[in-house]
Amino acid sequence: MKDLHTLPKAELHLHIEGTLEPELAFELAAANGVELPWASAEELRGHYDFADLASFLELYYATMAVLRRASDFEALTRAYLERAAAQGLRHVDVFFDPQAHAARGVPLGTVIDGIRAALDAARDELGLTSTLLLCFLRDRPAAEAEQLFDSLGDDLARIDGIGLDSAEVGHPPALFEAVYARARAAGLHVVAHAGEEAGPEYVREALDVLRVERVDHGIQCLRDPELVARLVAERVPLTVCPLSNVRLRVVDTLADHPVLDMLERGLLVTVNSDDPAYFGGYVGDVFQELRETLGLTDEQAAALARNSVDASFAGPERRRSIHAEITAWESR
Repeated sequence: MKDLHTLPKAELHLHIEGTLEPELAFELAAANGVELPWASAEELRGHYDFADLASFLELYYATMAVLRRASDFEALTRAYLERAAAQGLRHVDVFFDPQAHAARGVPLGTVIDGIRAALDAARDELGLTSTLLLCFLRDRPAAEAEQLFDSLGDDLARIDGIGLDSAEVGHPPALFEAVYARARAAGLHVVAHAGEEAGPEYVREALDVLRVERVDHGIQCLRDPELVARLVAERVPLTVCPLSNVRLRVVDTLADHPVLDMLERGLLVTVNSDDPAYFGGYVGDVFQELRETLGLTDEQAAALARNSVDASFAGPERRRSIHAEITAWESR
């Protein structure tokens, strides 16, 4: 069988704050005078046994308190890109959460400056292309999302799209209809988390009300055969995160995960790491875990990689180039 870490691939569901490894968190805490509620990186890592999405988010937001300067966001992003590039990453659509940083007094421009610096360097140094998507926190008021959009100013030209994340249940997509309409009018890509913990009705709402181009997660669509048929017919990409689903108790074990069944049903499913520092692996690791647990074949792996490229926001020429690399991988 072929080395899945050398399979060229794109990643479409990646929260940059979720790549903050404990060692870097403590390094940045020391540099910024931030006191973390754990004695060491080892102790912090020992808390990565989550009961659900809410318990993860509590720790996630506490840890990102170390991110203060543009250089912190640059170091964070660079570390992710180097790890993922070593596992076959060729393109990434990156999410970031500005509201979580604004609550700590970190300006939006500081966050974008740091992330963009690393993304731009990776294009030249690693041959890795990217887009940047600003995510709204759905458990914050929709009016706050609109205020954030109003405040973008010149920074609007430095993002490529918007997303919707954080605690899903009780925060339906339709609450954000107005800001999504504005984002589409501004020419931005639009995606949203739906159907992770909440049911298929949230997926329908994301499609019909927010008019998203991709559904992030989406595995609950399987509870609605008519929705599955629609997703297949309309070729709507689903950015599935198997390790995340297991760690957040959405799926009992990886052996129970439906990702390969979804692929066989004709859904445009992709495989992603979500928050890899917390969930046990980067994008190549996810492919490897699927092989070891679900028997992922080389043919299925290549199909998932092709789906990730087709569903990415990379330009047509870049997509063709990565497809050619996948074909070369298959012929080895």
